[in-house]
Amino acid sequence: MMAGYRADFSLELRAGVIEDLPELRLIADQDLREQAIDAWAIALAQSSFRRIKDIPGEAIPGVLVLNRGGQDMHLRGVTRLALSYVEYFADAFPEADIDRDIVIAGGLCHDVGKTFECDPENLRRWRADGSRVGRPSLRHPVYGAHICLLAGLPEAVAHIAACHSPEGDNVRRSLECQMVHEADVAWWRIAAGSGLVRPDTVPDEFVRMFDQRAVRKP
Repeated sequence: MMAGYRADFSLELRAGVIEDLPELRLIADQDLREQAIDAWAIALAQSSFRRIKDIPGEAIPGVLVLNRGGQDMHLRGVTRLALSYVEYFADAFPEADIDRDIVIAGGLCHDVGKTFECDPENLRRWRADGSRVGRPSLRHPVYGAHICLLAGLPEAVAHIAACHSPEGDNVRRSLECQMVHEADVAWWRIAAGSGLVRPDTVPDEFVRMFDQRAVRKP
């Protein structure tokens, strides 16, 4: 387990993370909350993006592209859905041992690796010659776990970043990861079914499941 990467970040960069992810305040453990902010600050500092809301709102580049809004919309939505699971089970089954803070931090950081996978400069390089380092060289779950460990986040949060996507099908997910995974899948399916994503970016898997509903007129 890494102790954490130490770097100086501009107040503007950190303030942007806090502004884009107000659910950070729901993390009771102050150290965990600061590590989650650090993770995003590290990821943004090493990318072409300066705000989470500026990262395109898409599952992966070109797939399930939101009609409006960036990654902040997805991160906040997944976190709130996962947190609703925690709150229901805590109320209905008090004996259930679920780590609320890990679910929140994991929900907010599960896609921290999209700073890398969605970076326009990286996309340009990979499309130019995918034979050199792959296309992409690292998917966002792998890069996200790397960032989480650099920031000193607990193994449980790095696991969520690494395993919330299909990569996690190769391991046994933790309980908290399973909750974020289910919330992540549900969020994209509901967004697609509600007509909130571009029809031409809906994958065949979803097309076979349901028809998109037309959105309400303004």
